[in-house]
Amino acid sequence: MTVGRLYIVPTPIGNLDDMTFRAVRILQSVDRILAEDTRHTHILCAHYDITTPMTSFTDHNAANRLPGILEALSTGARMALVTDAGTPGISDPGRPLVQAVARQGIPLEVLPGASAVVTALSGSGFALDRFVFEGFLPRKGRLRATRLAEIAAETRTVVLFESPLRLVATLLALQQTGSGQRPALVARELTKLFESWHRGSVSELATWFQNHPPRGEIVLVLEGGDPTTIPAACPDGLLEQMLAEGKGMRATTREMAQKTGLSRSTLYKMALAQKNRAAEQDGAAVNGLEPDSTNQEPA
Repeated sequence: MTVGRLYIVPTPIGNLDDMTFRAVRILQSVDRILAEDTRHTHILCAHYDITTPMTSFTDHNAANRLPGILEALSTGARMALVTDAGTPGISDPGRPLVQAVARQGIPLEVLPGASAVVTALSGSGFALDRFVFEGFLPRKGRLRATRLAEIAAETRTVVLFESPLRLVATLLALQQTGSGQRPALVARELTKLFESWHRGSVSELATWFQNHPPRGEIVLVLEGGDPTTIPAACPDGLLEQMLAEGKGMRATTREMAQKTGLSRSTLYKMALAQKNRAAEQDGAAVNGLEPDSTNQEPA
């Protein structure tokens, strides 16, 4: 039986001229294109005279579409996965399909191409021997506070995506965690007609965008912190120890703020989440249930 092939095909992040010759050839020759938004991809295909049949493939319909796609690939179909912009799988749909294809041993071919992450990093001027991609930050709650604390303690260059509606809030939150003086870059609408690059400290950029509300797609890049001066991240274990000693959350967060340089509001959220988690584990133990652990030593 002939086995097909899945192609991972990057598409332009803005400027249609950034499509590669190879990507056009693949999209013209495969049996079907799997697209994040078929309406968006139809614009690209019309520009390059690509008439290949197209099917929607998103995070919302992946579970329903996967069986049929895998059956077609396993019986010889050649398909290409694309997203609205950039490389599939980078904060875009694609991971479930790539995992399933790899598990079943179906041939996979990945094309190099456009990426907003690499574009912003290469124009940042920051050290790129080591960097970390954070994607979109959680919008609220403990996860957001934890991620912000980790970024505050990060010595590698950090790149993340952000909505124009939340950019100022994120810059102010980074400022509160002690990153206000970190050099940063806000790259907006990359490769498009109104592309712009704004450089300055986190605090300076927060002030600028408060007075000039941004539009369009945004990539935020932070220079890695100096390990001798950045505030240390606040691990849950230390919060747990201080809370176990009988100190209240206010006293705990005040002391931790002095030790780490993180804001009391961020530390308070982390301490509250730790206290709630401890209460849930105590409740599970009372009911005869052992709390889950991912740190058990192997037998």
